[in-house]
Amino acid sequence: MATKRMTPGFSDQVMGLVKSLRTDAPDCVASGVVDMSTGMLLSYETVDNHPPEVLDLLAGATLDLFQGRTVVMIEDVFKERRGIQSDNHFFQEILVNSENLTHLFVRMTEQQDVVAVVVCRKSVNVGMLFAQVRRVVREYQL
Repeated sequence: MATKRMTPGFSDQVMGLVKSLRTDAPDCVASGVVDMSTGMLLSYETVDNHPPEVLDLLAGATLDLFQGRTVVMIEDVFKERRGIQSDNHFFQEILVNSENLTHLFVRMTEQQDVVAVVVCRKSVNVGMLFAQVRRVVREYQL
């Protein structure tokens, strides 16, 4: 009798994505996945301890970056002017440099409300960061 191969569930895929981002992104100190439709941080890995309130705010901050009121207004204007009738969003990747860290936010291709987040040391090679994160995100196609 052949055994049926089970495909991993969404939760397993999210945890796998976070782990792959954490190990494959250069100089990575944290990775996570945010579901903007629910406002939840679905999973994360970090080398440091962070206050829970900071982690709680990450999902909201990610939502503001990608789909804040003004961002959506800009997208709507461009869609109208270009005659585009689509629910897809224009902003797909956002790089933020803080004083000591580089933060890369990448919207998943299939599920536009899911965003992968990678935090690296500021010394990271940004080109390598984009290349590795894009490769991992393509592999997981959430």
